[in-house]
Amino acid sequence: MTTNPATPTYPIEHGIAAFARGDVATLLAHAADNVDLRIDHYQDGADTSWQVARDKQGLVAMLQRLAVEVFPHGTQILHTHSQPLGNDWVLTQFHQRFFYAVQQREVESLTWIVSHSQNGEVDYFRENVTTITPV
Repeated sequence: MTTNPATPTYPIEHGIAAFARGDVATLLAHAADNVDLRIDHYQDGADTSWQVARDKQGLVAMLQRLAVEVFPHGTQILHTHSQPLGNDWVLTQFHQRFFYAVQQREVESLTWIVSHSQNGEVDYFRENVTTITPV
């Protein structure tokens, strides 16, 4: 179990840290070629149907759209906490602050991510955005 690791332990933590830094090359280095990714929102009217990727090429396209439509000013990690579930599965709590372009205001968001990795690369990623709170 890790909390806000100075040195990320799990591939998902490397990916989150790279995402927050805007370091796409490092993020992609920790994503498998066949990454299966989806982001869902709980009780939020935002259209997330496009927030899916079935491979690394799809991930790049999704990241480009996220950068414009959701995170035009990037994001700041407030807290992460990862718990290994066994057999290379990890549950990560991710608390972040960002300017949410959809709502045109600064928000904090708490999400839960279930991920699986092999050989240092995330091959399965399901993010559930549970809160989007104006600050």
